[in-house]
Amino acid sequence: MKYAGMPQGMWILFGKSFKDHLTSVWGYDARTAKQITRKAKLKYKEIIDKLPEFEPQDRFRMNIVSCAMLCAFLLNLPQKPSVDKTTEYYRDSMMTGPMRLFCRMSGKRKFTDSDTEGLKRTAALRAADRNPYSWNMEYLPYGDGKGYEARFTKCGICVLMKELGLYDLVPAMCRLDYTMSEAGGVSEFVRYYTIASGGPYCDCGYKKKN
Repeated sequence: MKYAGMPQGMWILFGKSFKDHLTSVWGYDARTAKQITRKAKLKYKEIIDKLPEFEPQDRFRMNIVSCAMLCAFLLNLPQKPSVDKTTEYYRDSMMTGPMRLFCRMSGKRKFTDSDTEGLKRTAALRAADRNPYSWNMEYLPYGDGKGYEARFTKCGICVLMKELGLYDLVPAMCRLDYTMSEAGGVSEFVRYYTIASGGPYCDCGYKKKN
């Protein structure tokens, strides 16, 4: 994957937030946070360079790029953090003003015909059969018409974080699904299993709010 394009744009959008929350979440002083960020940017580019290009129809490229950014920072911390603190750090770093706006705009499109057709195309693509850093998903609408489940049987985040020795911190990324659903304002997020916790799949359930 080339750094120019989405990965570079993601760093421009979120790099400062990741740096600032090194201080607000973990208490590093400004100088240390700046040093960690400088090293993290180099690591981020290194991780991105090793990733294959995603197919044009693959909607999950943003997911793996944000994972690469989080991992780049985690790998340059003085010591490996806990899942709870990583969850807080990732949530606070990602949920910037523009990200909350993105979630609200996505919420307006959720459960529409175009959204449903996009999910069906993604399920049919089965991108992880050709790219281990992508996802395979099934689209399972609820029988009562009040939402759907996106069921993932292959997860690019799990693959990348296992390679980088951070597999135990995958749940910190999974938890953002709840936060983004809440920010969207139209769905209640429901989950029972994750691959990272030993489940048979990752279930992402979206129930329509009354």
